[in-house]
Amino acid sequence: MLGRFNIRVYGLWLTDGYNAVLVSEEQIRGRKILKFPGGGLEWGEGLADGLRREWKEELSTDIEIIRHFYTTDFFQPSAFDNSQVISIYYLVKPLADLSLPYYNEQERFYFLPVDDKLKSSVTLPIDKLVAEMLL
Repeated sequence: MLGRFNIRVYGLWLTDGYNAVLVSEEQIRGRKILKFPGGGLEWGEGLADGLRREWKEELSTDIEIIRHFYTTDFFQPSAFDNSQVISIYYLVKPLADLSLPYYNEQERFYFLPVDDKLKSSVTLPIDKLVAEMLL
């Protein structure tokens, strides 16, 4: 049986001075996940549109996409289903002030320091690589 691709798009919002990055804490299938804000691309969306939609849904804010940061360049099976995960990360900044920590029905958003502990704090394997790249 053939698997499928699971395309994810994430926004990295770094504070001035790049000493902290926004993370999202949520429950997925009974597991606490700490990840960067974003999610799955929907059929018919481009990457920028999907990222803007995710941030609008999750944080009720519009964003400016500054530049591409990283795209997965290795095989990563999903921890949740029979798919291959491809994640694309962009540097972003919100177009309006956000009061943090921010909560919605399913998630909590807050800044974590960009330091040696960031890699061990985030849950997903590709996020761990991106955390290392942020250093």
